[in-house]
Amino acid sequence: MKRSIIAGIGKYVPSNVVTNKDLLKYMDTSDEWIQERTGIKERRYAHRTEETTTTMGVEAAKIAIERAGITPQDIDFIIFATLSPDYYFPGCGVLLQRAMKMKEIGALDVRNQCSGFVYALTVADQFIKTGMYKNILVVGAEKHSFGLDFSTRGRNVSVIFGDGAGAVVLQPTEDANRGILSNHLHSDGESAEILAMFNPGTHANHWMPEQYASFDKAEIGQMFFSHAMIDEAQVFPNMDGPAVFKKAVVKFPEVIMEALTANNLQTTDLNLLIPHQANLRIAQFVQQKLKLTDDQVYNNIQQYGNTTAASVPIALCEAWEKGKIKEGDLVCLAAFGSGFTWASSLMRW
Repeated sequence: MKRSIIAGIGKYVPSNVVTNKDLLKYMDTSDEWIQERTGIKERRYAHRTEETTTTMGVEAAKIAIERAGITPQDIDFIIFATLSPDYYFPGCGVLLQRAMKMKEIGALDVRNQCSGFVYALTVADQFIKTGMYKNILVVGAEKHSFGLDFSTRGRNVSVIFGDGAGAVVLQPTEDANRGILSNHLHSDGESAEILAMFNPGTHANHWMPEQYASFDKAEIGQMFFSHAMIDEAQVFPNMDGPAVFKKAVVKFPEVIMEALTANNLQTTDLNLLIPHQANLRIAQFVQQKLKLTDDQVYNNIQQYGNTTAASVPIALCEAWEKGKIKEGDLVCLAAFGSGFTWASSLMRW
């Protein structure tokens, strides 16, 4: 039976470093306050007009493709995960295909936010196993800095997020000792509004009739809009941090253990866990709960912040570049985020 292996991996982060102290210009906060709650010291912001989610994805993809020993013309399918696309539509997949001058191959966009890359990797894994494609480019990229509320009102969310991209090339292997062993995907929409960006959208407050003011009504063909969208900060990401934390510290370890159990493995077998870089405190809680050593968990949120769909591939690439992942190592990728959605992927490198 065919298995999928990561044949090439790459990452890109903008050169613009934004420290916690830099944010003092825009909001009432402090370096100590941010580090205590999130573990973040700095993050990267893309150049506002010269870099987009897609262009960052392209840079990461170039490295992954080169390391896989192939060319852009060899890629036969693209899966692009992001919550911050260049356009409302079309998606970033086709923009990357155009930018890299690839053949007229299929391009799929995944909107699973923080879990997006693991979901995208799972989809790619199925295509590889069935033999439909042989060189799949999987990208996770985000440009959060363009849509954050840089005021004291928005500080609980805005201090967390950063920009960047990661990419992998997935290929088939007949080697039974390597590749993705299993993937595990879950969702629970019961608390979808706890971590969400409500507008722009087409919901017209359908899901939130009591929490928000009614829309100003307009004639058909005119804009259906209300200043409440701005006044209630609906055009920025909203998050109930404690509620997200409470759910994440339960579902993160569950989905990691689900992957290990499905393969008759234990936490002591794990060489490296790459968690979605949501919050260093969450990662530390999960590590403690699973009794993992410091050498078994890789975190880089301190330098890059939370790059949602990009965080897992960026961390995976960095860990590999530092020699923390070697052939034969058992590696688990895990993520939890908006939706709620959560997922894990277990692989033998």
